[in-house]
Amino acid sequence: MIHLLVNTNNTRNNTMKKPDTFPQSTLLTIPDLQRSLDLLLAMPDAPSAMIWGPPGVGKSSAVRALAERHGIGLVDLRLGQLAPTDLRGLPVPDHTERRAAWYPPAFLPREGRGILFLDELNLAPPVMQGIAQQLVLDRRVGDYTVPEGWVVWAAGNRKEDRAAVYEMPAPVANRFVHFEVGAEIEGFRSWAANRGFDELLLAFLLFRPELLHKPDTLSPAWPSPRSWDMADRMHRAGLSIASAVGQAAAGEFAAFCKLCERLPDVDAVLDGKGAAIAFPKEASQRYATIMALALRPREAPAMRAAARWVGANAGAEWCRLFALTAWDRARRDGTVGVVADAFVKEEKLRPYLHPHAA
Repeated sequence: MIHLLVNTNNTRNNTMKKPDTFPQSTLLTIPDLQRSLDLLLAMPDAPSAMIWGPPGVGKSSAVRALAERHGIGLVDLRLGQLAPTDLRGLPVPDHTERRAAWYPPAFLPREGRGILFLDELNLAPPVMQGIAQQLVLDRRVGDYTVPEGWVVWAAGNRKEDRAAVYEMPAPVANRFVHFEVGAEIEGFRSWAANRGFDELLLAFLLFRPELLHKPDTLSPAWPSPRSWDMADRMHRAGLSIASAVGQAAAGEFAAFCKLCERLPDVDAVLDGKGAAIAFPKEASQRYATIMALALRPREAPAMRAAARWVGANAGAEWCRLFALTAWDRARRDGTVGVVADAFVKEEKLRPYLHPHAA
């Protein structure tokens, strides 16, 4: 198995390091995976890729996001739900030639550019993985040929993820380059801030990062990046998040919310009236305060006031978290200039003037 790994100590770096500098014990974060797939897609003859990782970590979402970002097609196939004839096609007799032709299914791509994505590949029985091998190696199955502009990528869970997976045959595995993904809070923070995650929910996960991904075999609902995404939508709708992430995580979040009822007056800080307001001493309240100040401001005066208060009251660790989150939110809202203008005036935030400086 070939593992392409990158240094996750700096997940904001735009360029991948040379392969001989990759640390061999580090998993890819989702932002790392997205950058790696971007580079892979840009290759003239891109090899087929297999993405490994635990359930709910965001493997499929990363591929969908890449297809949307590049404006290319995506055909998502779950081989475990198909029979061999569903993919190979139906044999239809040709009486003139005295032979049978295979009529391929309509869902396979015919033209253009895109990703043929074999999701949950190793949940498929060996006979279906054998057909997948033809798609990966020969770029054809039956009478169907994968168009030139399409790449064949796949994803699956590992045995240690307690998923009901089949062993991937060595000839199939050897046709892929392999990316192994893990759940990591910094990458999730960047994605969540860019997506518009609820500030209190994101602050809670930064405070309790071990709850980002915590499988529970005794409960159908358990914490994962995917289930926290669902929890965010439920929380915004005023519903309990327990049905998404389980009772234990939901209980901890409720206790966190109670602690955060005594936050500093964030609105006063954003109005420029925070001179007499102290930075909280309790860690959970610090996370919640920083998230509120980074995610709420849209106008220049409020962002300048937030940056001035954080620079005057918070330590380097909190300044960095504020800066990274503010940049991610600014990219989503198109307010990069507002953030840059606020940071240039604050000595503690000046090192983060560039979105990727941290």
